[in-house]
Amino acid sequence: MTQEKESNMKNNFKNADKAFRHYKNYIKDYGVEFDDTLALFNVGFYINNPMDNLISCADRNWKHDYAEAEWQWYLSGDRSIYKLEDLYGKVPQIWKHMADEDGNVNSNYGWQWKRNDQLDMVIQLLKDNPRTRQAAISIYDSKEWKAYEYDTPCTYAVQFTITGQSLNMCVTMRSNDLWYGFCNDQYCFSKLQLLVADELGLLVGKYFHFAHNLHLYNNIIEKING
Repeated sequence: MTQEKESNMKNNFKNADKAFRHYKNYIKDYGVEFDDTLALFNVGFYINNPMDNLISCADRNWKHDYAEAEWQWYLSGDRSIYKLEDLYGKVPQIWKHMADEDGNVNSNYGWQWKRNDQLDMVIQLLKDNPRTRQAAISIYDSKEWKAYEYDTPCTYAVQFTITGQSLNMCVTMRSNDLWYGFCNDQYCFSKLQLLVADELGLLVGKYFHFAHNLHLYNNIIEKING
């Protein structure tokens, strides 16, 4: 890594919008050509105020109402894209592409964390032992890789840790599209962090976001540059 790259690298941000703006420019300047993207590898950063989770960058034109509908869809635990249609009025094309013939997807994270009562288990673990290192939710299941042909969950796991009176969270992703994925993912995961913190009577602490591959698609880069 060059000295210039090191001097421009940050891993601590006030909110999600500042992280988004930073990595949007950083990927454009220093990203590596990878398939149809420019990508960074093994990127991790803190968001110090996770509940400041709105993306205001003008060229992104992020939709709060859609992100909230996606969160409510996750909360329902219903993996059908038609449930999202009920909540938002329509289904984005990407979900239609990822759905199976019955309209179900693997990447409804709420469906994933409710399987095997994972979310309830994590909350109980934290209640029983605030110093536990076992409060983790698994999203990606290697036993199901054959079913992931069109819809492989981007997130591996979500882990919670209590320090003082605050609940901290770490999200680990195999792959993360900064433009569409990160903006909505961080919104839903920060809402999950708040949900768990409220259940435990704790404050929301820091959110650490790690992506093995953080990228922008070439067509988005052309749009930004244009």
